[in-house]
Amino acid sequence: MVRSMHTDQFNHHPGQLMMQCGRPDFGLPSLGSWLGYGLGTESQNLPGYVVLTSGRGSSGGATLWSSGFLPSTYAGVVLRDTGEPVLNLRNPKGIPPELQRAALDTLKRMNQRRYDHMQDPEIASRIANYELAFRMQQAAPELIDLSQESQQTLDAYGVERSEPPAGVGRGKQGETHKSFSRNCHLARRLVERGVRFVNVVYSSWDHHSNIDKELQYNAGVVDQPIATLISDLKARGLLDETLVVFAGEFGRTPLGENRSEAKFNTGRDHHPFAFSLFMAGGGIKGGQVYGATDEIGWSVADRPVHINDFHATLLRLFGMNHLKLTHRFQGRDFRLTDVGGHIISDWIA
Repeated sequence: MVRSMHTDQFNHHPGQLMMQCGRPDFGLPSLGSWLGYGLGTESQNLPGYVVLTSGRGSSGGATLWSSGFLPSTYAGVVLRDTGEPVLNLRNPKGIPPELQRAALDTLKRMNQRRYDHMQDPEIASRIANYELAFRMQQAAPELIDLSQESQQTLDAYGVERSEPPAGVGRGKQGETHKSFSRNCHLARRLVERGVRFVNVVYSSWDHHSNIDKELQYNAGVVDQPIATLISDLKARGLLDETLVVFAGEFGRTPLGENRSEAKFNTGRDHHPFAFSLFMAGGGIKGGQVYGATDEIGWSVADRPVHINDFHATLLRLFGMNHLKLTHRFQGRDFRLTDVGGHIISDWIA
């Protein structure tokens, strides 16, 4: 548990960009893209970087899993948790696989000819994406087929949970409890199949008012599936090599939000100066609380951790030097941690 996080941004989209991309700017690769760029992928039939969303969806949208100036093969691919994981994966009626394969081979030769002439890396990415989509037609439906999972596992994740009778939450969007539970379950299945980076997004925790009821609802959505994900990974021998991170883009004020139109407001405002996150597995030294705030939770009082420090340490856990994982773009070498970042050795087992 880290209690001394802080960030430079106080609004949602810039804060989410900061947490995912290291800077609050558009057009940058996200953390998952950098990891795929540095490590590659172990899965041949699924994307190396998968995004699963529940609730209302984050305000940052696709900018949070973009590949930026890296080749588009490193971008996050959003999988739906119901129905077809990716739309239009199935062939239209009357189109046999052999005909589709022949069409893709022809398209590949045309794209390859263009690539040989232009040497544009995006053409190579296009070829790779077409081929991946073809392989996903078999792998993705199998991924979301939970019929082979035990009832005990399904119950542990809560994939068949019902919404509470008086459920009130800013994240509520349809069957939110089921959706988030299923996404945590799919995250484990994706890790088993060699997917490098899985981003499970749940929104929203933006409790400017009505915090008592809404925070209780959100906690009820996420608590059981996240605990099960960690214990399930551990039971399968995957936790040591899988890092689980639970975090938001900033904190909330320790004082009630002051609004002139409200006589009494139980909400909390955005607070970039101090917030918490937790990690499990993946080389983290467990069983510790790192850092602290002052007595009311307003400012960091002990061992502050900036977002860039967090990213530098994550890359170190995956065997990479954040100063050397770079990509030249527009005349300079970019990296996830920009011009900052310090490795926090106390976190590393």
